[in-house]
This record gives sequence, C-alpha cells and structure tokens, in this order.
Amino acid sequence: MSCCCEFKACNEETKISAVIFDLDGTLLDTESATRDVLNGFLAKYGKELDKEKEEKKRVGMTQQESVAVILKDYELPLTPEQFITEITPLYRERWTEAKALPGANRLINHLKKNGVPMALASNSLKENIDVKISHHNGWKESFSVILGSDQVNSGKPSPYLFEEAAKKMGVDASNCLVIEDSLVGVKAANAAKMKVVGIPSRGEVDCHLLADIVLHSLLEFQPELWGLPPFDDCLDNTLPIEPIHVSGVYVNGALHESTGW
Repeated sequence: MSCCCEFKACNEETKISAVIFDLDGTLLDTESATRDVLNGFLAKYGKELDKEKEEKKRVGMTQQESVAVILKDYELPLTPEQFITEITPLYRERWTEAKALPGANRLINHLKKNGVPMALASNSLKENIDVKISHHNGWKESFSVILGSDQVNSGKPSPYLFEEAAKKMGVDASNCLVIEDSLVGVKAANAAKMKVVGIPSRGEVDCHLLADIVLHSLLEFQPELWGLPPFDDCLDNTLPIEPIHVSGVYVNGALHESTGW
C-alpha cells in the first residue's frame, strides 16, 4: 500500500504539537469483540436484537446515553443501574479480545518515539478505558493523559474532554490534532477549536462534512501534513508489513461484514 495518498488540502500554517485519540472504533475494534453481547443479554429477557435499530448504532454516545436508548428501544424491565450492573461484566470479558485497528500501533509507536505528546479522550468511563487498553502492550504508558466522560462535566459532542486533555498536556487547543471515528467526536473537536482527522465508523458518513481530513484507516495518516515527523519505516514508498485486523472482507472494493463463528 502506498504511503502517499491524496487528501483534502490542509492549512499550510498548521503546526500540530500534540495528538488526541478517541478509543473505540478509532484505535480499538471493540465492536467486533462485543458484537454478540447485547444479543445474548436481550435473549435472557425474551427480546430479540433489532438489526434495523442497531444499524443506527450508538457510536460516540456516553454509557448513560447508550443505556437509555437500549432500555427504551427494547422496553427492558430494568433501571439503568441494573442494566449496567448485569451487562458490564459480559463486556469486560470480551474486551480482552478487542484487536487494535490497522495502523494504530504503528502510529502510537511513531509519535511516542518522536516525543509527540498523546492523549486518549473517550466517551467511555475511565475505568472501562483502563480495562480495554490494559491488553495492549505499551498503550497505557504511551498516553500522558487518559480521560473518560465521567471525568468532565459532559462528554462529546461537548468540547470538555478535548479541552481538558489539552490543558493537562500543557498544549494550546489550536495546536492539537484530534483523531476520531464518530460524528459526535468530530463535533466535539470542532467545538474545542482543534484540527480533526475523521476515520468514520460504519454509518458515520457525515464526518466528511466537518472533519479537516477524512481517511479510510490510520494506515493512510500522513504525519508530515500536520508538521509532525514523517514515518521513517517506509521502503520504496511502501508501508512495512504489519499484521492487519479488519472486521469484514473486501468484495468489489467495498467492506462487507464477515460472519464469525
């Protein structure tokens, strides 16, 4: 795969000194790992997963927002607290299986090696973030700041997570680059007056309208466009061989969901 891709033009004066990542769907494929959890949980209450509803997805929502939608959609006889207490252990068990998305380890290692400050800012709870990244070697040590939505007044699309991350890193918001997969995350970055790269998850096509650049995956990210040190591991303009995990298969140029067993 070529290292050089054509993207929308960026401001030539852009000088990024810190990078803020979202987690789920941006660095980590938690969706594939936990795909059957909700389905199994609903079956206990005589409910069946509605694929049409799930296509809308709760991408980027906080835990509280997501739970409220599920309880309403499926008319479950549970309080939000009961739902969370019952289903969280099931998710935690599956999070150990979540794979890093293509290019995630390469980019994290590259920025760390070059001394670029990094933060992780997710709408997940902080304790859940810690569980998810604990299974990925070096991730916790790579981020100088790790924030969950329970550590600020309001999660995305409010700007508070990103603003707090920049503050804790000691970097001005205008010099921060956010990498996000959800529309609410892109909106939060815009509200924080930060530059943003969108790598849209399925159904998040509106990211194209608000992000400074939209990529298919982190493998297309070009640090030099943002004044960051370029990758030094390309040979003859070709990416190094890296184990690549995708949650689907390509057919006629399009990504289709694969069936797991």
